[in-house]
Amino acid sequence: MKVLIADDDDVLRHILQSHLAKWGYDVLEAQNGLEAWRLLHGNEAPRLAVLDWIMPGMDGVEVCKEIRKREDHPYIYLLLLTAKQKKEDVIAGMEAGADDYIAKPFEPQELKVRLRAGRRILDLQAELLSARETLRYQATHDCLTGLLNRSATIEALRNELDRASRQGSPVCLMLGDVDHFKSINDSYGHTVGDAVLCEAAQRMRSSLRTYDSVGRYGGEEFLFVLPGCDVQNARAQAERLLAAITSRPVELPRVAISFTLSIGVVVKYNVSVDDLESLIQAADAALYTAKLHGRNRVVLSGSCEAPMKAIQQAVAVFQPRA
Repeated sequence: MKVLIADDDDVLRHILQSHLAKWGYDVLEAQNGLEAWRLLHGNEAPRLAVLDWIMPGMDGVEVCKEIRKREDHPYIYLLLLTAKQKKEDVIAGMEAGADDYIAKPFEPQELKVRLRAGRRILDLQAELLSARETLRYQATHDCLTGLLNRSATIEALRNELDRASRQGSPVCLMLGDVDHFKSINDSYGHTVGDAVLCEAAQRMRSSLRTYDSVGRYGGEEFLFVLPGCDVQNARAQAERLLAAITSRPVELPRVAISFTLSIGVVVKYNVSVDDLESLIQAADAALYTAKLHGRNRVVLSGSCEAPMKAIQQAVAVFQPRA
């Protein structure tokens, strides 16, 4: 682990460097507070720092205060090295953001165990952050396909409607359903069905733009949110999606399975968050129409009305281009 030593005393800095190197630390050195702040402010900043209290430029307490003002950087464990031993001085140093202090002249073994304690705290924090990220991912992603789950996809749609409302841009919503998926499960088993869904998810992700969202809406249904996508672009995107799905069969150890997708698409201008349910209903209605017309196709609808009326008002039904 990298450790920063900041002290304007060359002899003391050399002694510290020798001890820390012997204990297995990768040591960086700073001769004053300003240099210490620069090194701690970088992208590859050490996570442990031993700061002398009194230094030119910025003293150790000032460096602690500046470090603690940042909220978008990894935590740095700060240990103040000081000849000040009065209770009020210790309190001032800790209130400035120091995690620990050690008095001069220091005992090497005491410094060693205090650094070890700081390292344990940093390791524990890393474990907690990793666990939090794991929980966040599990709460927002489908455990089978790795796509967003239903609630996270709805939230992505809600956020996009809010953004589009402010900017006056269109929103495209697509609802896709794997055709005859029940027959795949019935014929080959649910393990094969799961493999088909996972492959479908991978192809969907690869065919979308980086800022589009796709999530598993339920079973074999997938919901797509395409920001700023007008009717022409929606058609082109839907064709790319169908081409990706039908480009090749899913190759499994004992079987190769070809599958298709039906997609209902709705494009809406002048949107608001209040349009969320009606957009989903319109996309669902267009998807139903695609199923009625033979599957493996897209229905493009401009309607956001009730499902049956949206079916009647579907404005385009087309096969994917060869």
